Amino acid sequence: MKVISQREFHDDFAAVMDAVEAGETYRVTRDGVEIAEVRSLPRRTKFTTAELIERHRHLPRVDHAAMRAESDELFGEDRVGDDDPWERRRG
Repeated sequence: MKVISQREFHDDFAAVMDAVEAGETYRVTRDGVEIAEVRSLPRRTKFTTAELIERHRHLPRVDHAAMRAESDELFGEDRVGDDDPWERRRG
């Protein structure tokens, strides 16, 4: 852990933040008294299946009828006809 003054923190902010991102921790002093600690936050990029399920459990339910009515109001009620080039051909 490094101790730097408020002035050093201000003058070398970008370099300090780069070092913090790389895992370094700094204590910042003002008039010789430690007033802050600057450290990186833990990052998690991978979640277990159970964690993902739990996170998504709190999302609001989708009201499909309301969503359809909203999209019809916005885009119109015209449906794609038989000439749709993107429709999958079955058979």
